[in-house]
Amino acid sequence: MKYKILPWVIVGITLLSLIINLPKLPTIRILDKQFELSFPLKLGLDLQGGTQLILGTQMDKIDSQNRDDALESARKVIERRVNLFGVSEAVVQSSKVRDERRILVELPGIKDASAAANLVGKTAQLEFRELPATLSAQETEATKSGIPLIFLSRETGLTGADLKKAQVTFGTVEGGGSGPQVAIEFTADGAEKFTEITRRNIGNALPIFLDGQPISAPTVRQEIVGGSAVITGQFTSQEAKELVIQLNAGALPVPIRILEQRLIGPTLGQESVNKSLVAGIIGLGIVIIYMAIFYGFLGIVADMALLIYTGLVLAIFKTGLFILPPITLTLAGIAGFILSIGMAVDANILIFERMKEEIRWGKSKSLALDLGFKRAWSSIWASNVSSIITAIILYLFGTSIIRGFAVTLAIGVLVSMFTAIVVTRTFLRLIIK
Repeated sequence: MKYKILPWVIVGITLLSLIINLPKLPTIRILDKQFELSFPLKLGLDLQGGTQLILGTQMDKIDSQNRDDALESARKVIERRVNLFGVSEAVVQSSKVRDERRILVELPGIKDASAAANLVGKTAQLEFRELPATLSAQETEATKSGIPLIFLSRETGLTGADLKKAQVTFGTVEGGGSGPQVAIEFTADGAEKFTEITRRNIGNALPIFLDGQPISAPTVRQEIVGGSAVITGQFTSQEAKELVIQLNAGALPVPIRILEQRLIGPTLGQESVNKSLVAGIIGLGIVIIYMAIFYGFLGIVADMALLIYTGLVLAIFKTGLFILPPITLTLAGIAGFILSIGMAVDANILIFERMKEEIRWGKSKSLALDLGFKRAWSSIWASNVSSIITAIILYLFGTSIIRGFAVTLAIGVLVSMFTAIVVTRTFLRLIIK
């Protein structure tokens, strides 16, 4: 039964990928409203242009043992601002050369360098706020319109300047047991403010804002004296670490100055895209011709699967399978895709060679097909898994450019396994029957 349904599934997936890959899709009208379907390829800074900033950090007023933490906190804050600004696939990296610490920011598609500089060049602002005891008529209407109460919280005068440092500790957490928590320590002035704030907010949440956005809202259990407190909750170690970094961004504020800003135009990017397209077409064409000449009819079947593979990969890049964000293509990412075209026929070659052996040993074509796939599977699985492991390592430890290469390579390997094992096998079953 599944062999009767599978060809139609392949046809459906192929048609869907063709529709997604069309340069311009027709406008759809539903209930007197027009919807324009569009799935453009998202391009990185090197291909579509944008803004690149090199930021210098001023660490003069920060203790030497805290400077690395302060640099990481500043990087996280800038990354958070960029994400809130809606810049897709931005790159925010920190670097340290001897005593000099810098932050590199790449913003694809942002052509206004001054706006980008204003976005990332501010010192982080940390605030402790409190929820209002009673709401005004205007605030009541705001909550009815869907604005969360936390955004109506009011300033307390307690800021990042009053916070010495935050760190991850382990202790008793809510619900019993032991787990990660966040310990905070205030200055002498901050301790007095904190005591007064907690005294009047027992049983209430105390929202903490960074750059105008809430990062935590712990509940005050009792009046806290002495300037030391612990934020507990169902934290994972990573979540506790992230909160500490955000708190330290305000506790160890790092002044930022722009050392260099460059507007990268799309001219070079378009030239790179055109050259990459030519390289991809040549590579695909050579592989198709080679398979057709060397394997004859089997090679033509593999070429059909390869064309389907190319369409599927491009559709995944554009849509992210409608689950993940679309893939942002960089020049290195295109190189990974072109490389995966050649790798996509590896599985077919292994299968065809196995089939030839079975036929030489007197097996029927139908049996040779099943045995060829079965006996080649271990080699296919091992080679593709090793490639995926390599891609994962490159992604985890590489820079943004290397990550783009790793992502496209991994997607290409996974889709090539599908086209070789499912598409090619289904085609050959139908032809043999």
